[in-house]
Amino acid sequence: MELLSLFADLFLHLDQHLLTLLEQYGAWVYALLFLIVFAETGLVVTPFLPGDSLLFVAGTIAGAGGMNVALLSGLLLGAAILGDTLNYHIGQYIGPKVFVSNSRLFKREHLERTHHFYEKYGGKTIVLARFVPIIRTFAPFIAGIGHMSYGRFLAYNVVGGVLWVALLVFAGFYFGNIPLVRENLSVVVLCIVFLSISPAITEYLRHRFGGGA
Repeated sequence: MELLSLFADLFLHLDQHLLTLLEQYGAWVYALLFLIVFAETGLVVTPFLPGDSLLFVAGTIAGAGGMNVALLSGLLLGAAILGDTLNYHIGQYIGPKVFVSNSRLFKREHLERTHHFYEKYGGKTIVLARFVPIIRTFAPFIAGIGHMSYGRFLAYNVVGGVLWVALLVFAGFYFGNIPLVRENLSVVVLCIVFLSISPAITEYLRHRFGGGA
């Protein structure tokens, strides 16, 4: 329960945590954000890290003058593309072994849900998954398992990364400091998280109550 409370506090008060870190560590926060996004997209065991909400809040702080938006966007884009690339290669080399085993680290239902998503949308999954937590982390892994050509994967990876980073960072940059948004930032972050996971929830409910049709 204590760990759950810690994560809830992290998501709900992401803006406060980032501001505190900026005050204490200055430019090192750029490196921290890079590592979080890289891990969330590149390591299959860390899909729980904040993604969409983190980008929005970082953009909001940049809009208030706390960070350089060009540097922030460039670093986050690099982290997103490199993360997916690493994940793709992990899927290529160890994915088939993980898929046939019942590993505690790699939840089979996440793999199967992403595989279903991949079968439905094909290569576009790499782009669409950028906006769906958990599926975002597993999509490049599945692409590697499925032996999608790296050139094709890289094209989708770059397009998806640019759209994801640009839309969320600049949404925060331009709208995050509007008084109504700024005063209710925790609610906005919750809405972003809900909107992000709603496709996965819809897909799960359709599969659960629709007989998987």
